[in-house]
Amino acid sequence: MRKITVMRIKFTFLIAIAVVLLCQSPVGAQEALILEGKIQLGNIRGRLDHMAVDLARHRLFVAQLENDSVGVIDFETREIVHVIADAKRPQGLGYAGSADTLFVANGGDGLVRMFEGTQYRAVERIDLGGGADNVRFDPESNHILVSYGNGALAVIDAASKRKVGDFALTAQPESFQIDHRSGRIYVNSPKESAVVILDRATGKRTSLWQLGNGSNYPLAMNDASNHVLVAFRDPPKLAALAASDGRQVASADTCGDADDMFVDPKRGRVYVSCGDGFVDVFDTKSYQLVARVTTVKGARTSLFVPEIDRLFVAARATPEAPAAVWVFRPQP
Repeated sequence: MRKITVMRIKFTFLIAIAVVLLCQSPVGAQEALILEGKIQLGNIRGRLDHMAVDLARHRLFVAQLENDSVGVIDFETREIVHVIADAKRPQGLGYAGSADTLFVANGGDGLVRMFEGTQYRAVERIDLGGGADNVRFDPESNHILVSYGNGALAVIDAASKRKVGDFALTAQPESFQIDHRSGRIYVNSPKESAVVILDRATGKRTSLWQLGNGSNYPLAMNDASNHVLVAFRDPPKLAALAASDGRQVASADTCGDADDMFVDPKRGRVYVSCGDGFVDVFDTKSYQLVARVTTVKGARTSLFVPEIDRLFVAARATPEAPAAVWVFRPQP
């Protein structure tokens, strides 16, 4: 009888431990992001790069880098409606609704090409001289910012489609974000192992946060906690920095070869897309891993669109499947 009682106690203890571990473990991937479907891109080879949206027309733009083209998708019908062929290794994309123009940063020849209207008519080109990459649209100033070269952000007026200035940097910039509340621009500078802070009004550098790691590529803003989020590739880490002074307030392991990162303010989450073939989901309070969602090797670029509550992940072609955009719906 005593032996049976001891066994029951042990069994109850093991059940309690299992419950605790289950509560502390990340939730199932299907509970964080549901794969709604895959938008086939046709005979597209090699690397896919960044994306952008035209919400009014339900258009998703995909930089098809190794095909020298930009795919235009109707994200409601999930069909390809147009292909922009006039590109040279397109990397960054930005759509300015005020000018009804798509801005395409081309790494192949350093040109920013512009395409206007429903027919995506080529209208202007600006030669940045090389390395044109990340693009951001600033609706407050109606400016397009493009990272390029060995250290600069080009400032393009969306209305006139002319370059109106440069924000000088001292090394090649990667991802950057505009913080309208503080009037700052935060720029990842892997060669300097740092985040560079620019004054948005003047373009002048105000400070530099040394990181001690030169693989900082994606960068995002957690407005709720006033944190700058940086993802590193080697070793793969997520770091949360206080926007006031760059002090690290949290760190977590993440998937490898990260290239895009977005904050979902509705759910208090961070989405990190990685070339290792995963999307890691973190909460924005403790920066603990919530889920690891499997995608495919090389699918490192993504775009979260809060207005339609969808995360798009660009998956390059593999021997098993053609190139596609995977469409995820966050849960709950």
